[in-house]
Amino acid sequence: MIVCKNIHKYYGDVEVLKGVDLHIKKGEIVAIVGPSGAGKTTLLQILGTLDKPLKEQDFELSLNTISLKNLSDKELSSFRNNHIGFIFQFHQLLPEFTALENVCIPAFIGKKSKTATEKKALEILEFLGLSHRIHHKPNELSGGEQQRVAVARALINNPSVILADEPSGNLDSEAAKNLHELFFKLRDEFGQTFVLVTHNEELAAMADRTLTMKDGKII
Repeated sequence: MIVCKNIHKYYGDVEVLKGVDLHIKKGEIVAIVGPSGAGKTTLLQILGTLDKPLKEQDFELSLNTISLKNLSDKELSSFRNNHIGFIFQFHQLLPEFTALENVCIPAFIGKKSKTATEKKALEILEFLGLSHRIHHKPNELSGGEQQRVAVARALINNPSVILADEPSGNLDSEAAKNLHELFFKLRDEFGQTFVLVTHNEELAAMADRTLTMKDGKII
């Protein structure tokens, strides 16, 4: 499903990624672990088309057999909106919008029907146990509720993969446990694929595969 080969990345004179190879199958939950500075977040950003590998190196990067190597910025933006969901450590919900409105934003960006989008957002929020919180703004929600809204937002466009960067890093232990269990419920019920960058040992141990990065490589 996701294939990347020989991914290199520099920031200035520092080589952050040193020829990373990675293959992820549909429906897998893969955890990427390693010390800070190992290149985990940079790799996740490249997988999510938020950043680009070093062009001078002969590399491969594809999702669902679609090569992303030569797409324009506009094409990448459209692909990202339709195929990739993101969950971050800090939920990045827009404070002026309700939970329902936050969930709908990626679909509205993709110019999808307002009626159909809101119907689907309500269904997802209900599945996540948030049907009673749809009109609440982020500052009226607990940390765990905010992160579940972020999960719903990541799901709204039926992404091929969800990329999560320290998704439970800002949660207490109980909320983190609930979030981790939710990922596996989504995989088991909907075949959702996840790539998770995490320092949480419990989450990494639950994953189908755990990949360790060190000094810009998967070891």
